[in-house]
Amino acid sequence: MAAERGGCALEAVPLPPEVRESLAELELELSEGDITQKGYEKKRAKLLARYIPLIQGVDPSLQAENRVPGSSQATAGVSKQQKSRSTNSRDERFRSDVHTEAVQAALAKYKERKMPMPSKRRSVLVHSSVETYTPPDTSSASEDEGSLRRQGRISSTPFQSHSNVEPWLNRVIQGSSTSSSASSTSSHPGGKPAAASNTAPATTAATVLADLMAHTQIENHSAPPDVTTGLVEYLHHECPQVASVRGVPRGYSSSILETADGVPVNSRVSSKIQQLLNTLKRPKRPPLKEFFVDDFEELLEVQQPDPNQPKPEGNQVNVLKGEPLGVVTNWPPSLLAALERWGTTQSKAPCLTALDTTGKAIYTLTYGKLWSRSLKLAYTLLNKLTTKNEPLLKPGDRVALVFPNSDPVMFMVAFYGCLLAELIPVPIEVPLTRKDAGSQQIGFLLGSCGVTLALTTDACQKGLPKAQTGEVVTFKGWPRLIWFVIDGKHLAKPAKDWHPQVRDASAEIAYIEYKTSKEGSTVGITVSHASMLAHCHALTQACGYSEAETLTNVLDFKREAGLWHGVLTSVMNRMHVISIPYALMKVNPLSWIQKVCSYKARVAVVKSRDMHWSLLAQRDQRDVSLSSLRMLIVADGANPWSISSCDAFLNVFQSRGLRPEVICPCASSSEALTVAIRRPSELGGPPPGKAVLSMNCLSFGVIRVDTEEKLSVLTVQDVGQIMPGASMCVVKVDGTPYLCKADEVGEICVNSGATGTAYFGLLGITKNVFEAIPVTAAGIPVSDQPFTRTGLLGFVGPDYLVFVVGKLDGLMTVSGRRHNADDVVATALAVEPMKFVYRGRIAVFSVPVLHDDRIVLVAEQRPDASEEDSFQWMSRVLQAIDSIHQVGVYCLALVPANTLPKAPLGGIHISETKQRFLEGALHPCNVLMCPHTCVTNLPKPRQKQPDVGPASMIVGNLVAGKRIAQASGRDVSQLEDNDQARKFLYLADVLQWRAQTTPDHPLFLLLNSKGTVASTASCIQLHKRAERVAVALMEKGRLNVGDHVALVYPPGVDLIATFYGCLYAGCVPITVRPPHPLNLATTLPTVKMIVEVSKSACILTTQAIMKLLRSKEAAAAVDIKTWPTILDTDDMPKKKLPSVFRPTSPDMLAYLDFSVSTTGILAGVKMSHAATSALCRSIKLQCELYPSRQIAICLDPYCGLGFALWCLCSIYSGHQSILVPPLELESNVSLWLSAVSQYKVRVTFCSYSVMEICTKGLGTQTDVLRVSGLHFSHNGINTHVSFQKYFILSWRI
Repeated sequence: MAAERGGCALEAVPLPPEVRESLAELELELSEGDITQKGYEKKRAKLLARYIPLIQGVDPSLQAENRVPGSSQATAGVSKQQKSRSTNSRDERFRSDVHTEAVQAALAKYKERKMPMPSKRRSVLVHSSVETYTPPDTSSASEDEGSLRRQGRISSTPFQSHSNVEPWLNRVIQGSSTSSSASSTSSHPGGKPAAASNTAPATTAATVLADLMAHTQIENHSAPPDVTTGLVEYLHHECPQVASVRGVPRGYSSSILETADGVPVNSRVSSKIQQLLNTLKRPKRPPLKEFFVDDFEELLEVQQPDPNQPKPEGNQVNVLKGEPLGVVTNWPPSLLAALERWGTTQSKAPCLTALDTTGKAIYTLTYGKLWSRSLKLAYTLLNKLTTKNEPLLKPGDRVALVFPNSDPVMFMVAFYGCLLAELIPVPIEVPLTRKDAGSQQIGFLLGSCGVTLALTTDACQKGLPKAQTGEVVTFKGWPRLIWFVIDGKHLAKPAKDWHPQVRDASAEIAYIEYKTSKEGSTVGITVSHASMLAHCHALTQACGYSEAETLTNVLDFKREAGLWHGVLTSVMNRMHVISIPYALMKVNPLSWIQKVCSYKARVAVVKSRDMHWSLLAQRDQRDVSLSSLRMLIVADGANPWSISSCDAFLNVFQSRGLRPEVICPCASSSEALTVAIRRPSELGGPPPGKAVLSMNCLSFGVIRVDTEEKLSVLTVQDVGQIMPGASMCVVKVDGTPYLCKADEVGEICVNSGATGTAYFGLLGITKNVFEAIPVTAAGIPVSDQPFTRTGLLGFVGPDYLVFVVGKLDGLMTVSGRRHNADDVVATALAVEPMKFVYRGRIAVFSVPVLHDDRIVLVAEQRPDASEEDSFQWMSRVLQAIDSIHQVGVYCLALVPANTLPKAPLGGIHISETKQRFLEGALHPCNVLMCPHTCVTNLPKPRQKQPDVGPASMIVGNLVAGKRIAQASGRDVSQLEDNDQARKFLYLADVLQWRAQTTPDHPLFLLLNSKGTVASTASCIQLHKRAERVAVALMEKGRLNVGDHVALVYPPGVDLIATFYGCLYAGCVPITVRPPHPLNLATTLPTVKMIVEVSKSACILTTQAIMKLLRSKEAAAAVDIKTWPTILDTDDMPKKKLPSVFRPTSPDMLAYLDFSVSTTGILAGVKMSHAATSALCRSIKLQCELYPSRQIAICLDPYCGLGFALWCLCSIYSGHQSILVPPLELESNVSLWLSAVSQYKVRVTFCSYSVMEICTKGLGTQTDVLRVSGLHFSHNGINTHVSFQKYFILSWRI
C-alpha cells in the first residue's frame, strides 16, 4: 500500500511544450559539444526548478487535483511531443542513400548469421505503466537516460527529503531482484528488500538512486546492468551494453532504447564493482589519437585514374641541339651599331613604308631619317626634359611607348630613340577609354616598372580621354604619367658636341615586352641587348634574310613576331618593311596580298586569321601573284588549327604563284622569343610533316597516331626545326621538370642566348620560368645551363621537327585530363555557327568549381537568331564536345553582339571575359548550364575520414604539449641595388624624396560617415604640413632632440602630419587615443597615464581636444595642472624648416608604441628607425604594395598594425591609403564595405570588431546592398570564400 501511495503521490507532472523543446535543444547542444557537461546540468536544473517543488513540497491532495486526469492524457502528451520532434529530426541532414543501403546490407548479413538481435531496455527512471510505476520526473519523453540522470543528481537533496520516494524506489528494486545487480547492494541476505518499510531511513533510497545514477554517468563505456527487468518477462540472454544514449535519434522514445555494439555485461556483477571497473578503464582524458581526427567530413569524391588510360611507352628524349650560329665577318656588335651604319652609309635606303586605311602609302621612312630623328629624340629626352632643374630621366629608366597600330613610323623612331638614350622602352596599347579590357593590369605593370613618362604622337594624344583641365586623365590603376609628344616640332636639335654612346651588346635590359596571362595579370618580360642581337642573328640565318629585301608585315609591330621581324631584324639587315595596319585589314583583307604583289615582297609575316580572311575576299581579285614570295611566315603556327587555313590558302593561291614550300609556320612565345621555324627547302629544311593524333590520348598527355576517318583526332603540322644556336628539350608540365618520353606531350624548354631574361621585378616566377633545370628520370640535370620554359606544349617528331599541340595559357585540366581551349573552339565552330553566332567571337576558358576546372563557352549571338534556334545549336555543341573530347561543358552562354571585351587587335579578351563571367556581368541572352554532366566529384556521404589533416595535426600537437614548428618569413635584409630602402633608411628621408620626385602623388584619402572625402594629402602637402609642425615644436614648444611628444588626435591626416613633424624635429612621437567627451571619467585617466609613463614633454592636439583636457569635467577625473605643454596645430605659421633632423644612427628611437591590454595593463614598445623600416619593408613585400595600388584601412591608428598602416606604410611604399575610421561605422555601418566596392580596392585591412559590426548590421540587407551597387566580385581572384584577393584581419600586436 505504501508503494501504491508513493506511485500516486509521484504521478508525472506534464511540462509545457516550450520547456520540453528547450530541454531537447539543450540535449542537442550537449551532444554536439556546444556546451560543457557542467553548463548543461546548470541550465537543465534551472529549467526544471519551478516544477520540482510541485513534487516535493506540495500537499499530495493538491498534487492529485493539479495532475493531468488519467494516464491516457499523459501518454498522449508524450506521444504528441515525440511526433513533433520526429518531424524536426536531424536525421534528414545526415541522410545518405549509400549509407542507408550499407546499413540494410549489414542488417541482412546479421540476419543470415541468425545472431540474436539486441534486446530492448527500459530505464529505471522511465515508467512502463503510468498506473503502476510513475517516475519522479517525466519532463522529456524523448530525453535519454543520461539527461534524466543529470536531473536526478541535481535534485538529489529534495528527493531525500521526500518520504514518498523511498517506497517507489523499493518497489522497483524488489521487482528486479532476480536480475538486477543493484538489488544485491540494497537487499538483506534473505532476499527481502532492505527498504520495504516506510520507517527505514530516507538516505537508503537516496544512496541507491545515487549509485544508479553514478553508474550511468560513464559515457562511451560499459553501462550498468539492467534494473528494470522485473517489469517484463525475464530474458535469459545477456544484453549488450549501451555505449552512449546520446547517440539515439531524437525521434525515438526515451523509454525504449536500442543497445549498441559492445562487451556484454554480466548482470550478476555488482553495480559498484562495475562502476569501479569502468572508472579504471576510462582514462582521465581522451587518448591523444582521438585529437588527430579531422572535423571536415564533406570531402570531395577523388577521381580515380582510369586503369585503361594510355601511358607513354617510349624512351626518354634527349636534349636536341640546333644548328650552330654562323660566323659573319661584318656582323655589327649591336643593333644600334647596325642602325648607325645604315643611317650614315645608306641614308636614302627605304626602311619602313606606312599605309593608310585605303591602302595608299602615306610615308616612307629612310634609314637616314630614322637615324637623325632617333638622335633628336634621344638628345631631347636626356637634356630637355627636366623637373626642378634636374633631368627627368636618367639612363636605365623605363619609358612607355603609346602608339596606335596605324603609326609604325613614329613608334620606330621612339623605340630606337630610347635605345640611343639608354632608356628602356615599354611598348603598350593605346588606352581608348578608362574601362578598356586589361587596362588596369597595364597600369600595374607601368607602376611596377616605375614609368613616369609616356611617348606618343600629337594625333594619338588628342584621341586620349581628357579631364576637365584638358590634361590626359589618369587611367584606373595607372601611375601618374607625363605625356610627351615626339613629333618633329617638339624635338630639339642635338648639340654639335653631343654624340650617343653606341656600345656593344651587353646583358643590360634593352626593352620590356608585356604579356597577359590566362588569369588576366600582366607581366613585363625583359630582353637584354645581347639577347636582342642574338635573336636577330638567329632569325637572319633561319630565314635567310639579306640586304634590301622587302618584307610585308601584317602583325602588331609593338610586340612578338611583328616587332622581331618588322622592327629589329629588318634594321639589322637593311630591309624594307611594308606595314599593313589592322584597320586596313578589316576594310580590305586582301591588302597584304596586293602589297606583296606590287612591291614584289620576298617575305610576308602573317597569322592564320589573315590567311582565312583573304580566302573569303579572294574572289574579287583575279590579277594577284604571289610568285615573288620565298617565305610566308605564319606567326601563329603553334596553334594546331592553323593547318586548315594554311592548306586552304595553298589550294586557292597555288594557281597564283604560291609554292607549297613557301608556307613556313613558326612557334614563339614572349619568354623564349622564336622557338622554331620551318625553313624552305632552298635553305636546307626537311620536307614538312603532318601528324594525325588521337584527342583522347592527347588528353592524357600521350601521343598516339590515328586515322583521319575518326572524329576525335587532331591533325597538326610541324613548326620546323629549332632556332640556330639553341638547345631544346621537352619536360613534364607539372612539378619537377623531368624529361618526357618520346611519345609523351610536355612543355618545350629552350636554352639559348636569344631568349628573354626575366619577368621585371618578379624574382619568384622568374626563377621558375627562366631558370628551369631539366633532369633525367634519375634526377640528374641534363645541363649546367638553365633553360627557359616556353609555355608551348608539344613533342619532337621525325627529322627533329617540332610539333606544337597547344599552349599552357589555353590548357584546361578537367578530372585529370588536359583539354586545349583552341580545340574546343574548333569543335564549336564545326557545328554550323554562321547562322547563330559570330565565327571569330567565341571564348573558351575554365573556372574552378569544387576544386576542379569546368569548361565555359561564351559566344556572341547574331541579332537575327531566334531563341529556339540558338538553344538547338547550343545543344548540338554540347553533344559534339562530349563526343569529340569526352568532356562536359559546365556553362554555354550566348551574349548579344558586340558585348564581349575585345583585344587591342581584334579577337576576344579571354581573361576579361572570364572575369566578367565570375562577376556575373556578362548579361547573356541565352544560357545552357549542364553541371550534372561535368561536376562528377560531388561530396561523399557524411562519414568520418581516416586520414589525418593539418588542422588535427596542430590540435594533436597542442594536446601532446609539443612545440609547434617555427615558421619564418622571407629574408628582407638582402635588398636590390635599386631598392629605395638602401638609399632612404629613415622614413623622414622617404617622405622628402617622394615630395621631390612625385609631389602630386596622392597618399591619403580620409572618408567621413557619409562616405564623402573629408580630406586628402599628397606627398608635397604632407611634407609641408610636417615642416610647419616641426617649426612649431622648436619655436613654440622649445623642444630638444629626443624629447617625447604625445599626439592626441582623432583618426585623420592631422595625426599623420604631426607624426612626421616630430620626426623632422628630432622628437619621439607617441600616438594617444583622445578621450571620449561623454566618458571622460574612464578614458581620460588612460591618456594621463600614457603621457606620464612616456615622459612626454609636450602634447600636440587640436583646439577642441585641448579645451577638453583643461575643462572642469576633466578636472574631476585627473589633475589638469600637471599636464605638460599643450600645443594646438589648427593654425600654424607657414614657415619653412631650416633643416630636417637626420638621426645619427639607425638604432635611435623613432617612436613609442603604447597599447592597453584587455586586462588594463599598459605596455609600451620602443621602435628604432631600423626596426621601423624593416616593418614597413616586410609589409610591403608581403602585401605587394606599390605606388599604383590602393588599399582600404578600417583600423584604429594608435598602436600596432593599425598605426603602421596609417602612418608608416603609405610613405614607405607610396600606395594610396583610403582611411575609414572605425568610429564612423557607428553611424554608417556600410561605410567600409561601400568604400571597398566604390574604389575597387584589392587589399583591405580591418579588425574583428569591424567585421562583426558589418555582419550584424548588414546581414539582413544583402538584397538592398546589391541593388545599390555594392559588390566585391571585381577582385574575386582565385577565391570563392572571401570577396577580394586579400582579406586581412588584423589585431593589436
